[in-house]
Amino acid sequence: MRQAAALFLAFAALPLMAQAAPPLDPMASDKVASYDWVRPEADYVRREVMVPMRDGTKLFTVIVMRKGTKDAPILLSRTPYNATGHTSRNRSQKIEEILPVMDAPFVNDGYIRVYQDIRGMQKSEGDYVMTRPARGPLNKTGIDHSTDAYDTIDWLVQNLAESNGKVAVIGSSYLGFTTLMALIDPHPALKAAVPQSPMADGWIGDDWFHNGAFRTFGFDFALSQMVEKGGGDVPRGSGDEYDQFLEAVSSGGYARRWGLDALPVVRKMMLHPAYDAYWQEQAVDKLLAKRKLTVPTLVMLGQWDQEDSYGAPAVFKAVKEAQPDAPIMLGIGPWRHSGANYEGTSLGALKFEGDTALQFRLNWIKPFLDCRVKTDPAPCAPMPAAVTYATGADRWEVDAKWPAGIETPLYLAPRGALSWTKPDKAGADSYVSDPASPVPFMARPVHMDGDQWKTWLVADQRFASNRPDVLTYTTPVLDKPVHIKGAPRIDLAAATSGRDSDFVVKLIDVYPRELSAQPGMAGYQLGVGIEIFRGRYVHGFATPAPLEPGKTYRFGWSLPHVNHVFRPGHRIMVQVQSSLYPLYDRNPQTWVPSIFEAQAGDYQKATQTVRYGGADASAVWLPVAKD
Repeated sequence: MRQAAALFLAFAALPLMAQAAPPLDPMASDKVASYDWVRPEADYVRREVMVPMRDGTKLFTVIVMRKGTKDAPILLSRTPYNATGHTSRNRSQKIEEILPVMDAPFVNDGYIRVYQDIRGMQKSEGDYVMTRPARGPLNKTGIDHSTDAYDTIDWLVQNLAESNGKVAVIGSSYLGFTTLMALIDPHPALKAAVPQSPMADGWIGDDWFHNGAFRTFGFDFALSQMVEKGGGDVPRGSGDEYDQFLEAVSSGGYARRWGLDALPVVRKMMLHPAYDAYWQEQAVDKLLAKRKLTVPTLVMLGQWDQEDSYGAPAVFKAVKEAQPDAPIMLGIGPWRHSGANYEGTSLGALKFEGDTALQFRLNWIKPFLDCRVKTDPAPCAPMPAAVTYATGADRWEVDAKWPAGIETPLYLAPRGALSWTKPDKAGADSYVSDPASPVPFMARPVHMDGDQWKTWLVADQRFASNRPDVLTYTTPVLDKPVHIKGAPRIDLAAATSGRDSDFVVKLIDVYPRELSAQPGMAGYQLGVGIEIFRGRYVHGFATPAPLEPGKTYRFGWSLPHVNHVFRPGHRIMVQVQSSLYPLYDRNPQTWVPSIFEAQAGDYQKATQTVRYGGADASAVWLPVAKD
């Protein structure tokens, strides 16, 4: 009896659920509607909301904060690249793991992190327009990224009980553009902005063109961004892109070959090859220069930014010229595009003193934001003009003005020399530019993706220096450092036998031939600045015209902004050529109204003549700093 009673009590103690579990049909569907991957033990709160804009459109927004957060500032990013992805880097229960690496110092110090899909992208409602123009001649809707940022901030400060009502905006590349746009007509709660590598002017020097030369890598970006079904990279296979673009003849031919001309954004670019009102009205540096900047802004970029090297310095310059006391500072680090948000101990073959990206995030970005958006913070430190990393010397430097160097000419001279004094006697060097064999922008095979793309600006330039269609000029070995801080300026006196031509100038740091301390860098030719100019725009970016064969023109443009030290024992080199292929489309070197529409017969060899000395002296004007 006692044994029977024990068995009865044991069965009676079984959970009621186990006793009452209903039978399950073997053919019941195994799919469920949803699964919440944020488990109860997570150390954070993650919310998804649809934030209404003034026109009724709702934008998908993800809010992340550590549990227990209160009286907290908001750090906002508006992205076309998927707010869900930004907030689920890893499906983890730790807040540092689900967010991008750069967010950890902020959420670990009480910030509320917000990512939002911009209008028409991912889970947000509305129509998408690439870098939607500001309200004005190109945009009559009354809605732009400025109004959407305003409405988003307004909703956040009213609806997040954990917030202290103060907001900062941050973001890189396209997110840098949306960060700048938030400054056009800022919400009162917007207290600080950090636009990183922003797309500011797509024609002068950011993504789509550089000084009139079209950048073909934009085709992949357009296809991946604009297509709901079947988007992604151009389906050209894995071969050398150098050959693939040659086979298509022109960039317009390439677009038609792959059906890219069906994309409105591609057609818009092809319809506007010159710097007309379509581009000028979109230039964010010009828009900001027309307004009084009231929001403290840290605008920054990488010294070797392979995508948006123009926007940050252009915004800084435009705002400072219009408003000398504007609360804006410039940051430049030894990074690739968006490199400030990743690990920064190296770039390609270059090694730096520690994690320079983390250093900048902790020592500059976070203090810049903390003192403006935290509750009862310590007073803000005075804003310098610029904080930049001196490559070659491996140190951070602070300057009260930028550029921080004095323009000093380095002249092209006879026999491939560079001289600090102008040669008295005039002379010239020539080379034949053949569109059938353009100079590649990187060592072949060419693939405009992955690490090869991210680091091409710091790649060893020896692959090009001995080509017959590349002129090379070099200083003697330096006996003292040459420190430059600013944007080197090109003043090139040149002529062509054709009716159009591109000119490329590279400023290069040549390492010693013997370098036991860094044997992999012996003889290395490090690009300090590389930039192109399309000759037809010598009369003005909005007024393309054919060149007169044999006539000498003065072509002027700037290289990217840098802080670099050419060390003793090194040499300074300048290379001149007429192509960077296939990153920039080929110039046919004959006159065609639009290079997008050039035909095979339009591409002709041309003799390019670069002059030095005398009245037609060519020079690179270096912003030399006095250390």
